[in-house]
Amino acid sequence: MQVINGEPRARHELYSRYAAIGMAVAMRYVADSDLARDVLQDSFVKVFTRIGNFEYRGEGTLKSWVLRIVSNVSVDYLRQQSHRMFIDRMPETMSDDVPDEEPDVGLLPPGVLQQMIQQLSPGYRAVLNLFVFEQQSHREIAQRLGISESTSASQFLRAKRQLARMIREYINNPRI
Repeated sequence: MQVINGEPRARHELYSRYAAIGMAVAMRYVADSDLARDVLQDSFVKVFTRIGNFEYRGEGTLKSWVLRIVSNVSVDYLRQQSHRMFIDRMPETMSDDVPDEEPDVGLLPPGVLQQMIQQLSPGYRAVLNLFVFEQQSHREIAQRLGISESTSASQFLRAKRQLARMIREYINNPRI
């Protein structure tokens, strides 16, 4: 790969190929678009400095590797910015007022679910993304975020309940 040799054209091509999807991953964790751009930039600095250690086995492995770096940088950013990112007590309004059945996400227009996820607190959003999109266990999430497994599980449950409430509200009263 020419990017390993530091060729500017190859680096530009790599960035062009993965910047949009990398930004989408960063935005799943960091709701502010300016901060997500900073995360993306820091991610590509790591990509370019570590590309020599990458073992190319096809386009899919490269994409996965780049997106894993974006995810890691996003989580690191959240950890640095928020010392109290995870709350241990559930707000009163979240307790038992949400039915157990999950709403039909298929009723949402594209992009609405992502907007809803961005409205979650940073802790809820981080655990939800790691569990759902990266398919990590609560043990892996706990290790990665420096929290207990039970905190990871409760943050996921709370995120899921809050999302379900937002989805129901949207379905019952769609915004134009």
